[in-house]
Amino acid sequence: MNTKSYTIIAPQTIRFGAGCVATLGDEARKLGATKALVVTDAGVYKAGLVGPAVEQLSKAGLRTEVFADSEPEPTYPRLDNVAQGFSGSKFDLLVGVGGGSSLDTAKGLAILFAHGGRGQDYVGIDKVPGACLNTILIPTTAGTGSEVTNIAIFGDPDKELKMGIVSRHLLARVALVDPELTYSCPSTLTAAAGVDALVHAIEAFTSLNSCAYTDALALAAIKLIVESLEVAVLDGADHLARHKMAEGSMLAGIAFGTAGVAAVHALAYPLGARFHVPHGLANGVLLPHVLRHNLPANYPKYAQMAQAISEGAQGLPLEKAAMHGLEAITELCQNIGIPVCLRDLGVPEKALDGLAEATMGVTRLLNNNPKRLSLADVRDIWRSAW
Repeated sequence: MNTKSYTIIAPQTIRFGAGCVATLGDEARKLGATKALVVTDAGVYKAGLVGPAVEQLSKAGLRTEVFADSEPEPTYPRLDNVAQGFSGSKFDLLVGVGGGSSLDTAKGLAILFAHGGRGQDYVGIDKVPGACLNTILIPTTAGTGSEVTNIAIFGDPDKELKMGIVSRHLLARVALVDPELTYSCPSTLTAAAGVDALVHAIEAFTSLNSCAYTDALALAAIKLIVESLEVAVLDGADHLARHKMAEGSMLAGIAFGTAGVAAVHALAYPLGARFHVPHGLANGVLLPHVLRHNLPANYPKYAQMAQAISEGAQGLPLEKAAMHGLEAITELCQNIGIPVCLRDLGVPEKALDGLAEATMGVTRLLNNNPKRLSLADVRDIWRSAW
């Protein structure tokens, strides 16, 4: 009998389905909002995905401004500068439209607009002192799951590391997950975002903090993503694949919002900060190498995962089934164009020891990993990935 206690962490309202973004105006009205800032990036803005949102907010009676300059890998100094630029604007709603970078920027601004200070003041767990501005988060990629998590990640250029703000006050009041918004996502971004979602699901499923609730969501997410990611990358017009990816990403986000992520992310943070490797791509390169190291720590769960995604794993002994799952995931990453090794990303061999040492500082995530990793273990993973 599983007697583990757990707390479910998710937004107050989650709407999923094609066309659900059309409810934006109604949701904003329910929150009593009068003045909204829409946070997005230049690519999403140029793709025409923001205009309808602004129109709906205006029809609902809200005054609306747009910030369309979110950076791809947001940093704390940039967050502070953006907040200062809107000083005195008196928004009462933030609407994030875009990938994880835009959604995290909206979350960060929700803190600073409500409590002031600098972004770095809130790094860590439960450092946000109280309620933030209301947020409605609308993803345009199937990857980060940021719309349903209580986490915002930003880079610290001085420390060459990505660091997270974790607080229940970061949860969106409303998440609108509309697969139609992902139809125009380019194939390379679809691949990187999709493998990010897969990592979220796998790490949530095997986290030391996993539970029955997160296991069910994570396993469903893994199945949805594995059966649809390659199709979505190769044929972005396949609406069924896009639908499954959007749902899988959302479920993975809810799962890891409660169970946490682990060593893949712990390695990806310094890789992204030091070599400006996009987060999803960093996760994809590192995933097979971390999995290979982790398998012996929990063969039953990795075998269960493998049996859920591949008929070839059915009936195999646990160790062989787990290895079969690793091989299937490695093949999927290669099929969607994820680089095989760090050399392909321009990472020099001399950087590996520094990356390993930086990884050991990401204790919040390493503590979730199914296998306790020493510095020697982490060095081995970095070298196998190189």
